[in-house]
Amino acid sequence: MSETSALRHRPTARVLLFDAEGRILLMKGRLPNRPAGTSAWFTVGGGLEPGESLEVGALREIAEETGFTEVELGPVVWLREGVGALASGETVLFRETYVVARCAGGEVSRAGWEAHEIDLVDDLRWWTFDELVATDERVYPERLLELLPDVLAGRYPAEPLVITVVRPPR
Repeated sequence: MSETSALRHRPTARVLLFDAEGRILLMKGRLPNRPAGTSAWFTVGGGLEPGESLEVGALREIAEETGFTEVELGPVVWLREGVGALASGETVLFRETYVVARCAGGEVSRAGWEAHEIDLVDDLRWWTFDELVATDERVYPERLLELLPDVLAGRYPAEPLVITVVRPPR
């Protein structure tokens, strides 16, 4: 049995959430097993609940993490799989599905956050593509800057693009 097949699979909705100005909302946080100062920017989203569809989970995650409820979901554009740790310390195989979404934008609410989110997420902000290109900070997924221009231009793949498959060392 391979090491990844022994891990619990965690289906995850990741959301490329754009405002009316075409900016993307990213969160800055740390992984639970990493020290302070190792933050990275990443998309809104999280694990799907048992039996929850991608669409329902994506909308729930957006509402919980941002307070936005007037959201239009678009297509699934990317798939990513990787090993990572949950706030509980459990190591899981993340199966991330990236979906495009649009909202009016504005101020983000943290009212729906869980304790581990409050602890591990340091910032949220709307980014223009040019700001992302200019930053020296770490941004996930790894190929975001390469793939984002097609999404911004409304050019979506016919089938979701597999962007990263990360396996643990053997």
